[in-house]
Amino acid sequence: MIQEIVKQLDPLPPKSKLIIFGGGFSGQRIASVGRNLGTKVLCSRRKENSEGADFIFNTDNEIPNEILDGATHVLSCIPPLINGEDPVLRKVKTQLLNSKNLKWVGYLSTTGVYGDTKGEWVNENTSPNPQQERSIRRFSCEKKWLETKLPVQILRLPGIYGPGRSAFESLFNGTTKMIDKPGQVFSRIHVDDIAGAVLFLINLYSQGKNPSIVNVADNLPTNNLEVISFAAKIANQPLPSTVPFEIAKETMSPMALSFWQENRKVDNKLLCKTLGYSLIYPDFKSGLKNCFSKLKMN
Repeated sequence: MIQEIVKQLDPLPPKSKLIIFGGGFSGQRIASVGRNLGTKVLCSRRKENSEGADFIFNTDNEIPNEILDGATHVLSCIPPLINGEDPVLRKVKTQLLNSKNLKWVGYLSTTGVYGDTKGEWVNENTSPNPQQERSIRRFSCEKKWLETKLPVQILRLPGIYGPGRSAFESLFNGTTKMIDKPGQVFSRIHVDDIAGAVLFLINLYSQGKNPSIVNVADNLPTNNLEVISFAAKIANQPLPSTVPFEIAKETMSPMALSFWQENRKVDNKLLCKTLGYSLIYPDFKSGLKNCFSKLKMN
């Protein structure tokens, strides 16, 4: 529930105005939490009449000046264009640079910028080594945001899950694949902890605790077999047979295959130990229990 997130966060400063570019899965959750903290939040979608669209933002239109007027905090959740350009900087960089009120600018990036570390841990001091085209574009956009000299904070995210986007959906529709690749692990973060971390970091930034890059991940990187098996157990669903990766990869899409080509564990000590954020769902088990409870309510 939203209140579970809100109760462990401090309100943003009075008269704060948060603009979110990209009202997808994460953007909408961040917007909801911000509003429940009493903050004015405007969130974009690509098309008119989309749920949660306070204004329209895409590569074709210009946003009205009044959207950014008085904005104190801006968050971009929008991926790079195929040419590597950042769509938000392309459209509103000048407005942001001319703002007199801006206290924080956040950019949601990916831990994919670290590349493949053969299962070793990565932290914010690890040199990025992006190998996938989409991660190369992300890292380029990170640098472009930091080069603006705005009060920018880069949040690097691993795999995102939450109610409606978890192992349960594939279990129930029969598309689950039990792929066995020994030694392979993935890091994850529940969407509620993305929202919680964003608003937590905004407040810390105003107190001078402002690292330019923060990993937002849970405590327990693990393999997909454990995650799917746990989901099946609490949902009382059967599991398909396990398939070796070398066989499964023959029918994988290029996008799916790219995820399996990289293996790393994402360290969250900066966020959770140094800065003091308390994860709502510290591992996949607590997170999946939350996702399942939402399924039972629907």
